[in-house]
Amino acid sequence: MISVALCTHDGAAFVDEQVRSILGQTLPPDEIVLGDDASTDDTVAIVERAVADHRRAGGVVDLIVRRRDPALGVVANFADALAHTHGGLIALSDQDDIWLPRKLETISAAFDAEPELLLVHTDARLVDAHGEPTGSTLLQALEITSHERHELERGDAFDALLRRNLVTGATVVLRRELLESATPFPPGWVHDEWLAVIAAATGTVRLVPEALIDYRQHGGNQIGARRPSAAERMAKLREPREPRATGLVERSSALVAALERREADVPRAHLDGARARLAHDRVRRSLPGFRPARLPRILAAAARGDYARYSRGGMDMLRDLVQPVSPEPAATLER
Repeated sequence: MISVALCTHDGAAFVDEQVRSILGQTLPPDEIVLGDDASTDDTVAIVERAVADHRRAGGVVDLIVRRRDPALGVVANFADALAHTHGGLIALSDQDDIWLPRKLETISAAFDAEPELLLVHTDARLVDAHGEPTGSTLLQALEITSHERHELERGDAFDALLRRNLVTGATVVLRRELLESATPFPPGWVHDEWLAVIAAATGTVRLVPEALIDYRQHGGNQIGARRPSAAERMAKLREPREPRATGLVERSSALVAALERREADVPRAHLDGARARLAHDRVRRSLPGFRPARLPRILAAAARGDYARYSRGGMDMLRDLVQPVSPEPAATLER
């Protein structure tokens, strides 16, 4: 049985096309669990109408509607929708994308071939609000390296995901048993990245490099995907270190705690890696406010390989060297 956890909020503009692409799969799902987060438009009615049309044409799919008011937010909405699915395989779905017809068939075959596989994710073609290709893919927008791609494709994803998230929920299908070890979602983590890192720590995560959805970018995406501009990169260097530095420590602490609770199912190398990532994040948070005094600690961490293993390498070294501890005076920012 295959379930789809579809989460929506005021998605009337695009949700009909998305639902019909789900219903038009060569391997159709058995149920759709719609988690609607306090929509004020016709989102739910549009989904119900699309499913009714599918049934009249001979299709068989159950629809479970979970209306939330007040809104839960993206992560809690997905948590609720996932909790009410029944399938052995569960596909995550945003409200504004388009699935290629063979998505579920292709991913289901990957699960059939690999019993230890807990989560599959794919590439996606980026399209604009009108569904026209932008000329880029999701993995290109994430600036994935050839080494990261190799790790993800061979199913050795934990080290890559310990550095940064490379799994986008709109492309994800997971086994039900992953929910037992990955829920509830801890604060500071988005549902898709948490599911991916726990799956990689306790089983296998694999990238199917084929683009199996059109990932719509329309300016109103909750997260979205695009390469940052040079100006945006420079702006990050001017941002104060907090609250991001403390947030990274809290995220790493949550991961270590989760893996320690599941120590019997987690390879020792993964637990050691998570603990080392936590130590690295604590070092970064403790860097002194005086910039020149940071350099010896940053270089020492780089010499140990910590920036390469647990963050974005030179990019984060530069960020740690130049970011202010607190917001700088306007005159400083204008220079």
